[in-house]
Amino acid sequence: MHLFFRTILVIWRARRRRRRGDTVAPTEVSRLRLRTLPTDIDLIGHMNNGVYLSIFDLGRYDQMIRAGLWEPIRARGWYPVVVSETVSFRRSLELWSVFDVETRIVGFDEKAAIVEQRVVVDGEIYTRALIRARFLSAGSGPVPIAELREAVGVGFDELPPLPDWVAEWAAAAALPGTKAPAPSTWP
Repeated sequence: MHLFFRTILVIWRARRRRRRGDTVAPTEVSRLRLRTLPTDIDLIGHMNNGVYLSIFDLGRYDQMIRAGLWEPIRARGWYPVVVSETVSFRRSLELWSVFDVETRIVGFDEKAAIVEQRVVVDGEIYTRALIRARFLSAGSGPVPIAELREAVGVGFDELPPLPDWVAEWAAAAALPGTKAPAPSTWP
């Protein structure tokens, strides 16, 4: 809930930027400038590691809206969900730090979109994440990637194939599907 109003503001600003012609191609890097707020800070005095994941959500909203992907997705009743993510931290953000969230679609595997996101300050990477996201339909479950790509009406053909390490990461991080058993047993 602590990012609810910030999310609404980012969505409103992204729509406004798009109307004013500040768009981004779906295959380009999008940038969203933010500031570390008091609600982002933990007891150590820097941005809490869990907040980064919510901040990355804001970057993906901004990119999808400004790239024109959001409208066709929502018109079909689809919505994105994160299925796996890996975050690496290099430097801390402190209270009132100004930073950019950079977002880029890396590519697609057979079930999901792979997105790289970075927190950047003055051109330097502070944090990097790799996110694998699926799209779901409220009525019929997972949306096939081919159907998603067709629906958004933009060519992702210029994206290079997924690097081997990204495909390996996606496979290694995956859990069984929701209908398959996934018992919690420890070695």
